[in-house]
Amino acid sequence: MPSRPSRPSRALPRPPWRPALLVATLLGLGACGGGTPGAGAAATGTPDAPASSSAAYPVTFDNCGVDVTVDAAPQRVVTIKSSTTEMLVALGLADRIVGAAFLDGPFPDDLTDAGADVPVLSERAPGPEAVLTVEPDLVYAGWESNFSAESAGDRQALADLGVSSYVSPSACKGDGYQPDPLTFDAVFDEITEAGQVFGAPDAAADLVDQQRGELDEVVPDPRGLTALWYSSGSDVPYVGAGIGAPQMIMDAVGLENVAAGVHDTWTAFAWEEVVAADPDVIVLVDAAWNTADAKIAMLEGNPATARLTAVREHRYLEVPFAATEAGVRNVAAASDLAAGLAGLEVAG
Repeated sequence: MPSRPSRPSRALPRPPWRPALLVATLLGLGACGGGTPGAGAAATGTPDAPASSSAAYPVTFDNCGVDVTVDAAPQRVVTIKSSTTEMLVALGLADRIVGAAFLDGPFPDDLTDAGADVPVLSERAPGPEAVLTVEPDLVYAGWESNFSAESAGDRQALADLGVSSYVSPSACKGDGYQPDPLTFDAVFDEITEAGQVFGAPDAAADLVDQQRGELDEVVPDPRGLTALWYSSGSDVPYVGAGIGAPQMIMDAVGLENVAAGVHDTWTAFAWEEVVAADPDVIVLVDAAWNTADAKIAMLEGNPATARLTAVREHRYLEVPFAATEAGVRNVAAASDLAAGLAGLEVAG
């Protein structure tokens, strides 16, 4: 989800909070954003200060082409998207979240208790007024497009009001910043960087070690099966393409993505192409607004897709929507898919 570039931002002392006045200022400044990307680290946004047993500040990041300096561990954070909210909860920082927005579904079982008291700010992407009302010192977004005058606010405008901004590095879209392709090493680097941004390097290191161990236990299926990663759409399906989290997870479990040739994270993919590929397996993204069951009903009710081998044989695997973007759920998604795949019988 690309957004227009913003001028480099720097954390500033927090001013007295007058939300109505600040929103007017934020909207006015949002129309003026522009400028030059920072010249710091590469795609994963490695900070100038290395991880240590205790957080070291200030740290400066080249975050999707915007210089972000964090002078102290953020204490009041607005998170946008499940990927960012779950990152902080997994790092033991749920109490830092003053508002979570645009969540893609419930927390996974292992984070449910820790995230139980996280306040929900907005069901969709929040506007500037909603963000500023909770007085954040940092807004942590899952998409670059979450920072605009129409959404949480322009990054430079937020910085001018003393609010830092940080985008999940895996969501960067600019040349030299977008992971190409996304790898589990990049996901683990993102966890490490989040630990540095939020002052929890030890928790981040422990989480990476745990997830590397779980990933090592995932055994790729040896049968060379093909798969369609089906997210949404009926007239035209929207599917996992060749360089994003779906491809990364399918690679880990030994599935050959029928849309791997499309150089993107997600893509529109014609039903004619799906029929021609006739995948062995269909991975269904389960979302509250477009459930896996609804997709199955559509596939089995359409004469063209009902003839697909995977549909005739009911070879379906499911993954929750929140696990389809880079973050702390990806390893578990790979583990679950591998287990489900091992239970599928495929003749020949």
